[in-house]
Order: sequence, then C-alpha cells, then structure tokens
Amino acid sequence: MLKKHPKALSFIFFTEMWERIGFYTLMAILVLYMDKVLGWSDSKKGDWYGAFLALCYFFPLIGGWLGDKVFGRLKMVRAGAGLMAFGYTGLALSSANQTLSFILGLILIAIGTGIFKVNMSVLVGNIYKGQPQLKDAGFNIYYMGVNLGAMIAPLIATFNNAVFNSYHLSFWVAAIGLILALIIFQSGKEYLVPADDLREKKEKKNQGQVPSAESNLEKPAVEKTSEETRNDYGHRILVLFILFAIVILFWIAFYQNGFALTLFAARSTVLKNWLRPETYQFFEPFFILILTPLLLLSLDKLRQKGREPSTPRKIFLGMIFMTIAMFIMVGACLKGGNQDQNIMSPFWLIGTYFVVTIAEILISPMGLSYVSKVAPIQIRGLMMGGWYLAIAFGSYGSGLLGKFYSNFAHHQYFLILASLLVLATGLVAIFMKKLERYSN
Repeated sequence: MLKKHPKALSFIFFTEMWERIGFYTLMAILVLYMDKVLGWSDSKKGDWYGAFLALCYFFPLIGGWLGDKVFGRLKMVRAGAGLMAFGYTGLALSSANQTLSFILGLILIAIGTGIFKVNMSVLVGNIYKGQPQLKDAGFNIYYMGVNLGAMIAPLIATFNNAVFNSYHLSFWVAAIGLILALIIFQSGKEYLVPADDLREKKEKKNQGQVPSAESNLEKPAVEKTSEETRNDYGHRILVLFILFAIVILFWIAFYQNGFALTLFAARSTVLKNWLRPETYQFFEPFFILILTPLLLLSLDKLRQKGREPSTPRKIFLGMIFMTIAMFIMVGACLKGGNQDQNIMSPFWLIGTYFVVTIAEILISPMGLSYVSKVAPIQIRGLMMGGWYLAIAFGSYGSGLLGKFYSNFAHHQYFLILASLLVLATGLVAIFMKKLERYSN
C-alpha cells in the first residue's frame, strides 16, 4: 500500500500513531475522569469538554501561521509533542484535591495538539509534490495511522481500569507515547526536511529566487494575468470558508463520541468487565482500519475508469452517513435508552460507531486533502488551521449541547443532532459546484 508513496509518509504515519495513542487515551476517559474522580456535574463536564476540544482545534490556526512564516513545520511538530508530554504528566499528577494540575495539563495538551496537528497535516500534503493524484490516498493512509493509535488507546485505558483501577496510569502511558512520537519523527528527519516549505522558501530567498504569485497557487496549466490570479486566490479562500462553515455541524455531532455516546455507554448500555464505557472508543478506529483499505481499493478502481467522485462529493456522502448514525441513536433511545438503566444491547452503540466511521472516512481525511489542494501555497498552513478552527467551533458546540444531555429525553437530543446534519447535507449539495471548482 505504501510502495507508490514517499518514504516520509511512513515516519509521519508512526509519529501520528503514537501522538494519537496519547490523545485518544485521554479522550476515552476524560469525561469519565471528570465524572468519577473529580465529581463534576454534567453541565460542568460539558463546559470543560467543549472548551478543551475547542482549544485543541483553535491553536492550529496559530500553529499553522507559525509554521508558514516563522519556525517551519518540523520545529512546530517537535514543540507540540513536547508540550503534550508535559500536559499528560500534569494530568497524571492531578486529583480531586489537585485540579490545578488537571487544568494546566489540559491547556498544555490543547496548545501542543494544535501546533502539532496542523503542521503534520501540511507535511502530508507537501510530500506529494509532483504526485497530486496520490494525495487523497496519502491522506487516507495518514488517517489510518491516526486511527491505529486511536484504536489502541481505549484498550490501554480499559486494561488500566480493569486491572489496576487507575485513570492516572493511562495518563502516564500517554506521556510516554509522545516521547516515542518525538523519537520516530526525528528518525525521519532526512525525508521530512524537503517537505518543510518554509525552509524551501528561505533557501530560494538566499539564492535570490523570489516565488511568483502564480507559483504560490501551484503552477497553472496556462499563464494567467495578475488580476485573474488575484481572483483565483480570492475564490479559493471563499470556497474553503464555505466548507469550513458547513463542517462545523458535522463536528458538533461527531464529537458526541466522547460525551453523549460515552454517557449512553455508561448509563444506558449493559456493562461488562471488558466492555466498559471507555472501550467503545475502540470500535470507530477499528472500523476505520478495516474499511479504509477497502475504500482506497474501490477509489483506485474508479480512478482508473475515470469515475472517482470529487472530494466534495465524498464529503456529501459522509454527511448522509453521519445523519443515519444519529437516527440509529434516536431508535436506540426509543427502544429503552432513555431510561438510563444499563439495559441496552452494546450493538446499538457498535452499529452507530460503524456508520459514524464511514462518515468520518469520507469527511475528515477528505477535508484535509481538499484544503491541501485548494489553499494558496503561501497560506496553506493558515488555511489548514482554518479547517481545524471549524473543528474547534464544532467541538465546542458539542460540549455546549452536551450540557443539556440530561435535560432532554435522549432521543430528542439525538434528533437535534440529526436535524443539524440534514441541514449540513443540504448546504453541501447547494454549494457543490463552487466546492468542485478546485477539487482536482
């Protein structure tokens, strides 16, 4: 699967895997830790859950700019990993009587995640210079690394809770994961340096070469006037902002995986020793690892026949699947999940995660690929930060809505989410022509 791809992708893959082991170990137990160890109310948990995720996806905007203009990609990735390692250590040292360590740890993780994530995403796009036809597949493979880590993480959390009855041990594992990520990333420096676009710009500047406006938009097939180039630049930014606005609604629903779906697992689903509330976080990345190769194979065959859907059409399909997932949860609640009596079959949640997985594969890596294709090169990091800012708004919205999980009948809660997704799906359809203008 990696034969056609640059060697740098392997180092990015495993660096991202270990970073995600840390992050998703935290996500598997964050709400549970606030509930059982800190003793916080649903409202307070919702505030902190949403705020933390929002910060994680707000800082890419700053991290992208710093990577574009000041420090370059490699330095920002290393700095982000270091901050996260310190942050997880702070969580490991926290307790009900030491919440300051918990709060500071979350802040460090949020900053570190933000500046790490965006620059890693830009690196993935940059290693495909001269191979744009492989970029979608490259982002899918990168996303498999993300989800391999995300799959391992809840198993670590489950094991630590089942055997040692410890959340803190999981936080220590997360800190170690970030140290390993740093080591792997440094090992691939030889292959990653050429993908650091700031370094390339500085080298060209030192050699007296000044990139033209046209080259900043990728080399066009035909020469354009400066006015056409400016218009092209503006249109590219416009379509990105349209996409960013729409996907906020998707992320509001998606990030219920760490809140409403976790609470449904803890309160409404049958509890088993090795199928605990945090264990359900395993299924989504597990399904991604199974389904992604099948998707890549299918898309490759369609590409050979000239019938591969555009990136925006893949996103449109993802919205449809996410809507279906929320309606499955509406059905689960009406079947008895509203009662919070741990009587529901685990297969309701597992089935929901299966459908959510299909949606995620079609939206998350495709969104990153779309930004990489469409964004003008001189602000590509900033625009990648814009994608993560959309996730920030969505994740914060998920926490704001989550505050009211106990105030609604649960089926009404998931029906609200389904309605938001119907709206998002319609908006993608309305703006499809604009979105497809630069999608290839």
